[in-house]
Amino acid sequence: MSSLTDAPPNGSVELLIGGMTCASCANRIERRLNKLEGVAATVNYATEKAKVTFPAELDPQRLIETVEQAGYTAALPEPPRAAAGPAEPADESRPLRQRLVTAVVLSVPVIVLAMVPALQFTYWQWLSLTLAAPVVVYAGWPFHKAAWTNLRHGAATMDTLVSLGTLAAFGWSLWALFFGTAGEPGMTHPFEFTISRGDGAGMIYLEAAAGVTAFLLAGRYFEARSKRRAGAALRALMELGARDVAVLRDGRETRIPTDRLRVGDRFVVRPGEKIATDGVVEDGSSAVDASMLTGESVPVEVRPGDGVTGATVNAGGRLVVRATRVGADTQLAQMARLVEEAQTGKAEVQRLADRISGVFVPIVIALSLGTLGFWLGAGAGATAAFTAAVAVLIIACPCALGLATPTALLVGTGRGAQLGILIKGPEVLESTRAVDTIVLDKTGTVTEGRMTLVEVHLAEGESEEEVLRLAGALEHASEHPIARAVARGAAERAGELPVPEDFANVEGLGVQGMVEGHAVLVGRPRLLEEWSQRLPARLQDALEQAQAGGRTAVAVGWDGAARAVLVVADTVKPTSAEAVARFRELGLTPVLLTGDNEAVAKSVAREVGIDRVIADVLPQDKVAEVARLQEEGRVVAMVGDGVNDAAALARADLGLAMGTGTDAAIEASDLTLVRGDLRAAADALRLSRRTLRTIKGNLFWAFAYNVAALPLAAAGLLNPMIAGAAMAFSSVFVVSNSLRLRSFE
Repeated sequence: MSSLTDAPPNGSVELLIGGMTCASCANRIERRLNKLEGVAATVNYATEKAKVTFPAELDPQRLIETVEQAGYTAALPEPPRAAAGPAEPADESRPLRQRLVTAVVLSVPVIVLAMVPALQFTYWQWLSLTLAAPVVVYAGWPFHKAAWTNLRHGAATMDTLVSLGTLAAFGWSLWALFFGTAGEPGMTHPFEFTISRGDGAGMIYLEAAAGVTAFLLAGRYFEARSKRRAGAALRALMELGARDVAVLRDGRETRIPTDRLRVGDRFVVRPGEKIATDGVVEDGSSAVDASMLTGESVPVEVRPGDGVTGATVNAGGRLVVRATRVGADTQLAQMARLVEEAQTGKAEVQRLADRISGVFVPIVIALSLGTLGFWLGAGAGATAAFTAAVAVLIIACPCALGLATPTALLVGTGRGAQLGILIKGPEVLESTRAVDTIVLDKTGTVTEGRMTLVEVHLAEGESEEEVLRLAGALEHASEHPIARAVARGAAERAGELPVPEDFANVEGLGVQGMVEGHAVLVGRPRLLEEWSQRLPARLQDALEQAQAGGRTAVAVGWDGAARAVLVVADTVKPTSAEAVARFRELGLTPVLLTGDNEAVAKSVAREVGIDRVIADVLPQDKVAEVARLQEEGRVVAMVGDGVNDAAALARADLGLAMGTGTDAAIEASDLTLVRGDLRAAADALRLSRRTLRTIKGNLFWAFAYNVAALPLAAAGLLNPMIAGAAMAFSSVFVVSNSLRLRSFE
């Protein structure tokens, strides 16, 4: 635990919480903390963190003590280590996996022996006991431990019911084997469905104890695996930064790790390298690709005096940069904090099973005790009374309930994977039902995300093929992203490009050189004017129109005359307009959100049929725009692909990342669309809504079977075969209902 002096002075702190087993644990901690005067706390079960604001006079130690009094652990976070980024957490699912494997291997023969009388050999019941004991005690330990913690603090959750039910079934079986008639050689469980009152001395419930433990462990294991991904967004973000940097010391370059960089240090960035930290250019000029941080599809030209951001890529010449911000102060680190805050502040949707268990568990326990008291009072004898009381606990034990969510999720996510849709976890599905607004990032989501040659405007009498061959040859020798777009387009349209001679880069203006005996210029109109090559009126109009539409235009000239204007832009994906129409069919309002300028954004919005546009937005403002829509009462889904979208994806009620995008965006999202096709987002929402409906149907029927059988158990009329068959039938129903998701188109 870090020292308490690390707590910020403004009365806000983020606690690391340990020991939570379900969403109701998070609720309990939240309620306890909010009871303290002046304290406002939100606890996130997925990230295992509590965000707490408190009065300045309150000692943070009091918050930790409050959490510990509730039966959990709390600690202040370690101070941030700038370069290393968030450490990879220990894999908590590993011990759970060991318990799950043990439970499955040992419980299958126990269940088969109990349900198939033909296999019940002379001492089968003792083999069942030998196999079931490790399942109930060792594999089921997480449930028993959580139940004990809850009991000490006067609370009951699903863990309480699972622990009570499995221990009751196991305990009763031990009593029947050692003190009743169940341990006699040749004892069998006949396959019959008679409703009659028995004394329970010949009944064993080992298959119920072992089977329930195995089923629920499977659900807990898959949940732990999806929870572990919560911190991966931050690791993906921090890994974007440069690992080492060439610092200028005494006129010489020395490579050092980025975390040893200090404010004021001068460092070198070569073409193709990442800029190590935020700074100001002191020497050199280049184009910097900042698309992953800003969303701007057009590279930014920088020269001495211009600011640059860490983790952006130098696409052109050599730069010397003076560091102005390092470590936790950089824009990248601030974005990582935004993602973390968005994840922590995200309202964790209560699992339906946990919500109901708050009421269901105490009722079942009260009913079991009431049954025991009634039959003892009625003079039925201790054995019959205990049989009925234990039967109540066993039949209420949520076997199908444990299967309800994992099976639907397994089938739904499996079908999603076939369709290129990856769903992170069950809590994701709750959000899809209520979503009414879908925010779309522009670059790489609605558009292709890379510059493309879209128009060629020619002076009178010029040949398009010749213009593209000469301009493309010259641009092919340049590293500038716009030059690459021109060269790629020229090669596609005009075939093989010649090799230029005397190539030269004219800083901030363009390129020049000799191609097939012509002195060719490609770049800004100013470059051509310096060689007395003025654009004719038709080319000047084309250039101005392109710029008014937010596109990039370059002029081409040779041998004393301006010959063409080439227009480069980020093109709209062919499926985007259809996807927007599908969102409207689902009842969603589409909004275009981008870091690009308003002219570009409005042009793209018109093309795909979006009415509302929010442009010129910085990454940190994207989060604010999503929050503003939520404050208007909207439930917001966000589709994005860049690092600049990661925090907004985490903040939205539902985040959808394009699988063609960055790791940070994918990790911060709830759903990943493997294809770069926006139509997959509409499919993802439909599949998620249908999976959620299936889960709710499963939960309803799982509870319905339990509730219907409780009166029979309380009346002492439930023999083991009916209990086993009811449990098996409810499980079969839940699984077959989930399998219907395989037909989703």
